[in-house]
Amino acid sequence: MTENEILLEMNKISKEFPGVKALDNVTLKVRAGSVHALMGENGAGKSTLMKCLFGIYRQDAGEIILNGEKIEIKDSKDALDYGISMIHQELHPVPYRSVMENIWLGRFPVKNFGLIKLIDEKKMFKDTEQLFRDLDMDINPNTIVRNMSVSKVQSMEIAKATSYNSKVIVMDEPTSSLTENEVGHLFRIIRELKNRGVAVIYISHKMEEILEIADEVTIMRDGRLIGTWTASELTTDIIISRMVGRDLTNRFPERSNIPGEVVMKVEKLTSPFHKSFKDVSFEVRKGEILGIGGLVGAQRTELVEALFGLRSVQSGKIFINGKEAGIKSPIDAKNHKIALLTEERRVTGIFPALTVLENTLMANLGNYVTSCLLLDEKRRKEDTEKSIEMLRVKTPSFKTLIKDLSGGNQQKVLIARWLLTEPEILILDEPTRGIDVGAKYEIYSIIAELAKNGKSIIMISSEMPELLGMSDRIMVMCEGRLSGILDNKDATQEKVMQLATQFMS
Repeated sequence: MTENEILLEMNKISKEFPGVKALDNVTLKVRAGSVHALMGENGAGKSTLMKCLFGIYRQDAGEIILNGEKIEIKDSKDALDYGISMIHQELHPVPYRSVMENIWLGRFPVKNFGLIKLIDEKKMFKDTEQLFRDLDMDINPNTIVRNMSVSKVQSMEIAKATSYNSKVIVMDEPTSSLTENEVGHLFRIIRELKNRGVAVIYISHKMEEILEIADEVTIMRDGRLIGTWTASELTTDIIISRMVGRDLTNRFPERSNIPGEVVMKVEKLTSPFHKSFKDVSFEVRKGEILGIGGLVGAQRTELVEALFGLRSVQSGKIFINGKEAGIKSPIDAKNHKIALLTEERRVTGIFPALTVLENTLMANLGNYVTSCLLLDEKRRKEDTEKSIEMLRVKTPSFKTLIKDLSGGNQQKVLIARWLLTEPEILILDEPTRGIDVGAKYEIYSIIAELAKNGKSIIMISSEMPELLGMSDRIMVMCEGRLSGILDNKDATQEKVMQLATQFMS
């Protein structure tokens, strides 16, 4: 098949779940040797469409054509046999096995000794080494996966997908856990795959990435196809407009919060670990949004987890409303009216097998126990419905499993969870990670409203426009140390980056 020839067609695909029409007559055409970006807000149907392609779901209507022939994909094994592989947004490796075992799982090379078959570990190691060499990856095949960073696991999954010699590779948010250098390396791999005639379907919310790597862009909205365009004719503003169905002239809401008196003061907070935060001092005011910026390894998450009692502290003091607060655990933090929205909602935030109601009330269960030691179901239902309405959570009902909601709506449920504890200080660690531009604006509006109502917000963000657009002040960290604090009116991308690299050798 020659480059630019249609390799894959998904024609008039429809898929329904109870109460939700996830896909409505969607058509996608992907060319050989191209990167085809798939974009849309959370809940637009992108991942559902790709799960139909990979055999995780069976479409209710429509057909899939590969190399000009109609194919039936009953499960993921069928998809792999047809040369279709997928790197999922949520990584599920086998943590206690080696890298090479994860890559060749289900297809280990074997050597025969009569009637006995044994795994050929020497060949498996050699094949894995060659695979990594071809992709210019520095990973030891014998490394146990649980000991690897998330970015290394992501790289391993990319290598695994290419090991099937696939004609089509689906990448669902492949850079969500990668550093800037690792993203550059991934793009080099993608360009090499293009040169081999492989079609890459690339799902991402990151506009700059899409415009850099994609040849064509398909945009979906509410389970329907909006259209397909060549990437060269698109801009960030055009993509946003077509994704959300309206122009977003301002990416951030108007803010009318007025920071007041100091509500939290941190003095020389130091971790017991050598390569963590050290001698960090700062203040947070009532009604203020304090942004925290820095590069990977700046120890921002470790710092705020210490404020919430999740990490031990060797020295330093935390004052709340002028009084020293002995915060040794999250219970202590909650008692001081502090709440923490964690960085990885899928790992440390949501309970995927539980409902929206159960997830919303999880941090506040004690308030719903009656004198008879039973749960007050009426109050539980009322408070959940109020939270859904207040934060505009899109869900068929409060009985829906939270794993079936889009990322943006999952994040709203987690914010609702903590608001029910009535916090005065709300710590948000990467609150819009993996969320589309429309849902981001809604989260920003919630944050702005909370600050206006006098809540103090501490917000970690790795997105420079978010830091500059939402923060009253920006506190920048570098390798565990505070390198400076900028007022919003003085902050620029250059100044933040200068502070973020200040202590690097």
